[in-house]
Amino acid sequence: MSLPTTVRFRRAVTAVVLSTALLVGATACGSDAGGARSHREELSSASMGELAALAAAEPVAAEADELAAATPSPSTSAEKQKFAKTRFVANAGLAAGATYQWIIKPYKAGKFKKGAKGRTFALIKAGLAGAFAYNRLKAASVNAKGDPLLSKAVAPLTAGIESLKGLGSKLRKGQAGDADINSFDDVINSVKEAGKSAGAPVTDKVPSTSQLSGG
Repeated sequence: MSLPTTVRFRRAVTAVVLSTALLVGATACGSDAGGARSHREELSSASMGELAALAAAEPVAAEADELAAATPSPSTSAEKQKFAKTRFVANAGLAAGATYQWIIKPYKAGKFKKGAKGRTFALIKAGLAGAFAYNRLKAASVNAKGDPLLSKAVAPLTAGIESLKGLGSKLRKGQAGDADINSFDDVINSVKEAGKSAGAPVTDKVPSTSQLSGG
């Protein structure tokens, strides 16, 4: 039996967190005493507990999917369309919130620049947020198919959403530039506009670390 998409994504994100932490740790050990101390201090301030919470973002983002599975399937056409819009808004909102909080905002603040304080942690969070946002946008595009008007509005955005697929990795590695950041911003804004035009306005919903850890 194949694993559900949410489970596969969760394991992939967790693996990214662990491999990134190990890679940074190995780099620190291979540096001179001063460099190693600098890396350790940066990772310490980052808090591995917060990284673990970020790795749990997918289960929280999938809350709407889990609730849907536990809720009786809507029977009428009107109910199905309303249900589709609700799930679209939830997924698109999480994608927008994560993108702004962990990609757009820190990028504008210069957190991704070489030499910036806390850069390593900011890039790790941005990488996770990038993968998270892509996954939620993909889910939102599927949700949109349940409502004719929403489906028509979102259909032209499929290619744009797909173009974000590998940007999470670029962000994590510190290789993303203005064009990459703008791609996230443009796609999120386009999804919001599509939702608004179809009667499904999207509001940013940041999956904060306190929410992710159950606080």
